[in-house]
Amino acid sequence: MALQLGHRLTVLVAASKEPRLRSTHRRQVLRDLALFPNVVDELREVPIGGLIPAGYGPRPPTPRVFESGGTTGAPKRVIIMPDWGRQTVEWEVGELRGDPRVRDGGFLLVSATGPHAVGHVQERLAEALNSAFFTVDLDPRWVKKLIARGAADEAAVYVDHIVEQAGYILRSQNITLMMTTPPLQAIARRDDLVEAINEKVVWLKLGGAHLDEDTRQILHEIFPNTRLLNVYGSTMVVGQAHTRVADSLDDPTVHDGRTPYLTFSVIDPDTGRAVRCGERGQVVMHHVSKSLFVPNNLERDTAIRVPAADGQIRNALTETVPVQTFGGEAVIEGVY
Repeated sequence: MALQLGHRLTVLVAASKEPRLRSTHRRQVLRDLALFPNVVDELREVPIGGLIPAGYGPRPPTPRVFESGGTTGAPKRVIIMPDWGRQTVEWEVGELRGDPRVRDGGFLLVSATGPHAVGHVQERLAEALNSAFFTVDLDPRWVKKLIARGAADEAAVYVDHIVEQAGYILRSQNITLMMTTPPLQAIARRDDLVEAINEKVVWLKLGGAHLDEDTRQILHEIFPNTRLLNVYGSTMVVGQAHTRVADSLDDPTVHDGRTPYLTFSVIDPDTGRAVRCGERGQVVMHHVSKSLFVPNNLERDTAIRVPAADGQIRNALTETVPVQTFGGEAVIEGVY
């Protein structure tokens, strides 16, 4: 069985470059992924050297090591190999729809850096866009600890600290592209920063995991001169979904996978069976590439299942929201 699955996984990746193999083999392999266990909890302690695929040979390139936010316990660790990093940046550039206004300007990232992959990927994106890269570091783990012990006032002070630093940059620099996590809502309460964003920023990427539709509508009203891009992804599959271009603000945000590498399932957590299109269930992510194999990663989000876009396999997602508990631990989103 293991040899058969290994062969099918090889075919799956090869099929991304061979159209004749796409439909039949991909669908079979994706069904086979359900036979593998979810091993992400083991990534808390496994030695990093054991994550480098043998396919890179006896002298593999040096991986970059990144960690999860620690929402459900000790952080989990994954690696990004150079080839996967390049692929991810290509997708990130594509998300900006070829808009020339974001090139040769300034890119402000207000998000977690350090052990978190988002900082590394966005720095590479800035290089690809020939943009000066400005950062305001954010420690989501500390904010979650503050909230867990009921220190909401301290967490609010920390967010104000983040917003103040972002303000220095927004007011003085030519920022055409900006990415932030939920502190954007705190930024939106500052008239001077709203004015600066509407004057300079042409694309505003909102990271973290969740942006409800009511908040999205409000943000569009506050920032009418910018294009708002809601980003959805996961450290454990070292990637993010593709956000569809909506025909109007009345259309909900929909996230597609990136076949064959990153795909989604939406299941009933009690039965493990797929829910129907239009129904809400828990998100399961699958990563299959030369650099990483993480199938059946049960995420700490629920979403409504949507039919996949043309050329994609499995499901698309809309209206993602966090679960209240995960792995026996309360889920605290904090600022990430």
